[in-house]
Amino acid sequence: MSTNPDPSLPAEKPETTGHDAGPGDLAARVVNSAAQDIGSFIRSQREAAQVSLRQLSQLAGVSNPYLSQIERGLRKPSAEVLAQIAKGLRMSAEVLYVRAGILEQRPQSAARDALLADTVITERQKQVLLDIYDSFCRENEAVRNEPALGDRADRQHDADSRQDTNFDEEN
Repeated sequence: MSTNPDPSLPAEKPETTGHDAGPGDLAARVVNSAAQDIGSFIRSQREAAQVSLRQLSQLAGVSNPYLSQIERGLRKPSAEVLAQIAKGLRMSAEVLYVRAGILEQRPQSAARDALLADTVITERQKQVLLDIYDSFCRENEAVRNEPALGDRADRQHDADSRQDTNFDEEN
């Protein structure tokens, strides 16, 4: 920090660190962190698939420099670009959406994992099947959380049986 030759001017402010940054700075750091996270994840998936940066850029239909910037955390890709990258990596776009913070992570299940890993059906078909699966899970959960329903059915059956008995006695 340089000394201020004119005491009537305000002193120079020291550089801010991450600890005393304002809310806008915090938001920028969160976005940068998310961009780096998704970028490093894409890079690790590309390397695991043994696909070069150039090959993936061609498969995904994005420019080589742009994909490189994504991987280095300099750019945060849109959902559309993530879907293209997922297609190029032959993986579920949902995985990239969750990693990028676009979607909330769903509960783990063997059925869901198998469906997402399937390479035969399209992303749209996977999404439709996941929606159906989720609706069945919600329906079953609602039934499990309603023990009184079974009790009501038993009581109704007992009441019906008594009515049948009373009807028989009257005739």
